[in-house]
Order: sequence, then structure tokens, then C-alpha cells
Amino acid sequence: MDDEYEKLIKRMNPPSVVMDNEACKNATVIRVDSANKHGILLEVVQVLTDLNLIITKAYISSDGGWFMDVFNVTDQDGNKLQDEGILDYIRKSLGADSDFIPTRNRSVGVESVTDYTAIELTGNDRPGLLSEVSAVLTDLKCNVVSAEVWTHNTRAAAVVRVTDELSGSAIADPQRLLRMKQLLCNVLRGNNKVREAKTVVSNVQINTDRRLHQMMFADRDYERADDNLLDEQQRPSVTVVNWCDKDYSVVTIRCKDRPKLLFDTVCTLTDMKYVVFHANVDAEKPEAYQEYCIRHLDGFPVNSEAERQRLIQCLEAAIERRVSDGLKLELCTTDRVGLLSNVTRIFRENSLSVTRAEVTTKAGKAINTFYVRDSSGNPVDAKIIDYIRQVIGQTILQVKGGSEYSNSPPQESPTRFLFGGLFKSRSFVNFGIVRQ
Repeated sequence: MDDEYEKLIKRMNPPSVVMDNEACKNATVIRVDSANKHGILLEVVQVLTDLNLIITKAYISSDGGWFMDVFNVTDQDGNKLQDEGILDYIRKSLGADSDFIPTRNRSVGVESVTDYTAIELTGNDRPGLLSEVSAVLTDLKCNVVSAEVWTHNTRAAAVVRVTDELSGSAIADPQRLLRMKQLLCNVLRGNNKVREAKTVVSNVQINTDRRLHQMMFADRDYERADDNLLDEQQRPSVTVVNWCDKDYSVVTIRCKDRPKLLFDTVCTLTDMKYVVFHANVDAEKPEAYQEYCIRHLDGFPVNSEAERQRLIQCLEAAIERRVSDGLKLELCTTDRVGLLSNVTRIFRENSLSVTRAEVTTKAGKAINTFYVRDSSGNPVDAKIIDYIRQVIGQTILQVKGGSEYSNSPPQESPTRFLFGGLFKSRSFVNFGIVRQ
């Protein structure tokens, strides 16, 4: 019934998408007008973000029953949008010609649910975790076709898509899936008895970035330990004040700009059940500025100090999760079963800690990105990187932005241990993965 109601509203008030390359000298202006509904701002931002577009400015108004947004966007090179394929995709995704599609499916390049099995992992961050996870999957005859891994505030979350090694399709055997969950839960739990570890296996289509935000939010990664407070200069500036005359709460964010920042903040506000009525976003300078006039879904502004502090903590966490600390390494080679397990094992054996990772496969090629530091949190020694490149292949593993490991001062980073040096005494036998 909800879907039918959405379709009826859409027919009565067809959305309009206008794209203009003349109104602004350095960006394409996209204006979206449509009937208002909860989550529509996130839906629009997700479509633009999934196309890897950069949103330099945005003006948002959805007070009442109508939604009116203006976005200034460029491609990743800072140019206006000239590709007719991209422009046509935006029109079809957001305009009057599109049929109603649930938000979770409106993602570029989403495969059929029969193409893979999705594994969601959350647990305590510690040295060598992904190396152990990928070793379990390889032992279970699973091929990792894509993965996105985030670590934040001593917690780790990952969405991993796997296929059967022989058939190349999703894994359907219930007993095999149960065995997979049991082994992965053992690995995630480790010796930590305080915080819960969680493994979910499904064939449901998801937007990976939004799901990772939801997983880490549910895992309460926004709760900072007293001994894990960041320097005030490193933390984003987030303030929340009430505008009593208009019955809004005004959220103001100032932080270093980066790709997908707008998506991360809008995603968090939406999942926390806040409605954005007005917003102003400016990311044309190195520092991004975002201002939102919000109310809770029940129509009330933020009404307690505890709620205000929680909102601030959650927005800070959303901004920090995707920050890419460390040296960027890009791996491109022919895909094969066990590739991720072998690469992370080499990182682990050379005491490297990866703060974030993106693993993709396309047309038989593996294209992986890792951000690495040594296990103590210091910049990586150039000799270690040179040695690893010799082992993996200098044409296969490339260094991007090599100044970080040669010029950066040492910094402690106790929370970034997802891939780093696995303790020598630890064995897969401890987790019941292989027999004694």
C-alpha cells in the first residue's frame, strides 16, 4: 500500500529535474522539484554520490509538501558534466520518467541478488582481523568479489560480497552459510567478552555506504572512551542550537572537505529520524560548511541536552569514519580466489595496519585500495613499502601520494588495527578455523 501511495503522489505531482551548464561558470547546476517525503533528500544525494560527483554547493528547502533543491556539481576532475549518459541517468533516476524504486535499489552498478552473498561484519578492531576473515572465506571456497571496510573508535565494520568458488554465483546451501557465520563470529569475537560481535549473511540488495553507517551507528561507535579523545583541532566542529521562533534545531558543521561528506551527514540525520527542512552547503573551499534546519520526525526540535550531545557525537562519528589516514596503495591485477587473503597476510607479516579498504572486481580484474600505516600508528617506512611491492609486484601495487611515509611526523593511533600486524602467538587454531 505504501508503494501504491507513493506512485499515486508521484503521478499527481511529477518531479522535475533541470540541469544547466550555463548558470554557473565552474559547475553544473541541478535543480530537483518534487513532492516531499521523508528520506527524499538522501535519495537525491545518494544518486549523485553513487556517480562519484562532487557537490560543491547545495541549497535545500522542503518546508511544507514540496521539495526544492539546487546542487552545484562537478566530476572528480572539477569539470562540468558533459557526458550525456550521466545526465540521462540523473534525469531517469530523479525525474518524472522514473518508476517508483525503493531507495536501497537506487544505486549505480547494483548486481542481482543471485550474483553474490553479502556478509555484514561488526566487531572489535584488532591486529590482523581482516587477514583472518579473508583466510576463513578462502578456506570455505568463497571468492571475495567486493568489500568495503571501515574502522573507527576501536570498532570495525565491513560489507563483504562473496561468490562460490566453483559456480561463481551466490551461496545457497543453508548448512554452509551457518558454518560461515559460526566461524566468522569466532574470529570477530576473539578474546573480547565485553563488546558484541555480529555476522549477518544475506542475498539482499543494499547501498554499501549507507549500510556501513547503520552498522557502526547500531554498534555505538560514536561513544568515545575517555582515553581515546581526539585533539580538538582534529575533530570536526559540530554545533546544535534551537531556533525558538521557527521551532527548528540548527545544526552547523565545519570540517575539512572530502568526497561524500554531504552523503555521510544527510545519511546520519535521516537514519536518526530527523527531517531537514532547510539547508545550506558550501564546499568550494578546503573547509566545508554545512547548515541544517531540522526537526525530529515527530515534529519537535531537539528537546534535551542529552539528545543534543548524542546528535553531535553521531555526526562527528559519521564524518570521521570515512577519513582516510595513512599512505594510499592501489592494487590492480587479475582476480583469483584467495587474492585478498594473500595480500592482507603480506601486510600483516610486515606490521602494516590498514585504516580503510575498498575491494572491487570488474571484468576479471581486481582493483583494490588500501590506506596503510605501520602497526604503531607511525607513517610507513619507505623500505617496507619497497619490499612489499617487490613481493607483490611493482606494476601490480602502486603508491599514491608517497609523501606521507617520508615526511609525516610519527603519530600514535591506537584504534587503527583492522589489518595490522597479527600477534605472532595467535593462530587460527584458537578460533576453531583449522584443526590442530
